[in-house]
Amino acid sequence: MPTGPGDVLDLIRHGRAGTRGDVLQVTGLSRMTITQRIDALLAAGMIVEGPTTEATGGRRRRSLEFNTSQSHVLVTAIDTTHTRIAVTDLGGAVLAEDSIEVAVSAGPSAVLDRIASASAALLDKHDLGPDRLCGLGLSLPGPVDPESGRPSQPPILPGWDAYPIAEHLQSALPGVPVLTANDADAAAMGEYAAGYAHVRSLCLVKVSTGIGTGIVIDGRSYSGVDGGAGDIGHVRVSPRSDARCQCGLTGCLAAVASGRAVAAELTALGIPATSGREVRDLLRAGDAEAARLTQEAGQRIGEVMATVVCLLNPEVVLIGGALASASLLAGIRETLYRLALPRATRHMALQLGTLGEDAAVAGLTRLVVDQQFSPDAVNAKLRA
Repeated sequence: MPTGPGDVLDLIRHGRAGTRGDVLQVTGLSRMTITQRIDALLAAGMIVEGPTTEATGGRRRRSLEFNTSQSHVLVTAIDTTHTRIAVTDLGGAVLAEDSIEVAVSAGPSAVLDRIASASAALLDKHDLGPDRLCGLGLSLPGPVDPESGRPSQPPILPGWDAYPIAEHLQSALPGVPVLTANDADAAAMGEYAAGYAHVRSLCLVKVSTGIGTGIVIDGRSYSGVDGGAGDIGHVRVSPRSDARCQCGLTGCLAAVASGRAVAAELTALGIPATSGREVRDLLRAGDAEAARLTQEAGQRIGEVMATVVCLLNPEVVLIGGALASASLLAGIRETLYRLALPRATRHMALQLGTLGEDAAVAGLTRLVVDQQFSPDAVNAKLRA
């Protein structure tokens, strides 16, 4: 049962209580205790009282809302060749942003130094110091150990394994907590927070240079004991294939169905492409070969996702990443529904994600806010 002001804030943040009366009804605490808890949150600027609502039983009520403007989140979404940097409010609205071209193959030290420099410039441009940030959220195209927050043997990030990302960035942003996450996990949480908070389970398949799946269960990101949950790109689907994956093996799903794989096939046909982003541009331009090969890639992905769906039985499966398109969705749908148990898909929605490249930004904001405004964190802050 909720007891502290942090627990009350959690009810307000997640929409389970919108007025003092709601808090009373949900918690069963006394009116005096509720008044103390809410007054503490108001004094700390963590919540605000909204306009008076309609009268109930002769008394007019004022709504309670999480104060999304009390602080900011710095977000860094690292991809294989570029990084997006943004400042958001606590609700995920982007207030300022920039992007830099830097390849992860340059190594963690070089990439993080570029990110630190670009972040400092963005914050200075908008008159924001580290004291205005409640945290920094950073996503990587590879597994992240949930305990240490460090990369966990990432197949396509040579030199990044167990690298101390948070410690590296602390020199540029002293005192700012750093949260790291897998890019597909972040995108899945972003889609969940933006439009699917009513569902119990959601998967997002991100198909870009690599392939990964983010999983959200009961509002929490599930990354597995070592951060490897959902890393379907390295499931070997063609053991006899000569297609070499970036992880060093052959026949991985990413080697035959990722944006990089489709780009290589297009190049072999005389249509130059080097990445998932370039394949996306060809799809948007209506290139027939890009659409055909992308649909075939979707068929291979659907074969693996059929197992994922039978295992997790999710309510929603979303398709994201650079290759997210009608062609990819059609290919996935073709094999997933044919191979999965009907019971596992009868109540499942399979569709394209709605946020595009904003998904990871929104998800990282949500992950940072969940961490920094958890009941325990808020109770500790108010006691201090």
